[in-house]
Amino acid sequence: MFVKALPDRVTAGGVEFEIMTKGEGKPVLFLHGVLGVDADDPLVARLAKSHKVIAASHPGFGLSSRPDHVTTIDDVVYAYLDLVEALDLRDVALVGASLGGWIAAELAVRGSNRFSSLVLIDAVGAKFGDREKREIYDIFGLANDEMPGVLFSTREAGLDAMHGLRFPELPEEASVRYARNRETITLFGWSPTLHNPKLRHRLARVKLPTLVLWGDQDHVVGVDYGRAYAGAIAGAKFEVVSGVGHCGTFENPDEFAKRTLAFLSAGRAR
Repeated sequence: MFVKALPDRVTAGGVEFEIMTKGEGKPVLFLHGVLGVDADDPLVARLAKSHKVIAASHPGFGLSSRPDHVTTIDDVVYAYLDLVEALDLRDVALVGASLGGWIAAELAVRGSNRFSSLVLIDAVGAKFGDREKREIYDIFGLANDEMPGVLFSTREAGLDAMHGLRFPELPEEASVRYARNRETITLFGWSPTLHNPKLRHRLARVKLPTLVLWGDQDHVVGVDYGRAYAGAIAGAKFEVVSGVGHCGTFENPDEFAKRTLAFLSAGRAR
């Protein structure tokens, strides 16, 4: 995780995106979570066995640029709309995890005949309860050594996925990627905490076939939050994956890939 840079560069919307494309077939735009994406992302690798998967580092993550005008998730969404047009993607499935789920939901809300379906995996981005109820864990107060136990089902699972956070032993590029990713997620998600107060009411605009997948050990946004997310999107399916946390695609990528691919295949069959 956050070790190997993506191989290519594409400029769109004033952003130089770090990007990779794997596989052949129907296109999938994969939108990564709070920890970023690297060239060995396990979910991307599995989806690419039957689809053409396009994955980019969000503006400010990895080696993607973040121009001065890109300061909010709203700006990121429009940069992705420009990227989809620049790559001339059509009939593309949106698959977003965590922060990427927020971005994917915002893209779907805006609507485009280029998008075919939506898969949200432990997505943040919306507020369903009243103002006094905290629904999204405040990750910004966490020290680096506290992150694994919150982002994953257990601290041990997180340390394994995050290379034990042994920064003195990590290549310099990997340490820089992690630091840059954390700086950018703070910029985009500090206040209000990882959500757009208006998104909840806009989710009714989503017209795409939608699957919402959730880890039953998600400590950042619990299963009830996931059910509320699915309930706000007409016709959305909601499924729980056992034994994984917020970054469950690193803990059990096979299960998330299996359910995502089954959903995408069923959509083509309709």
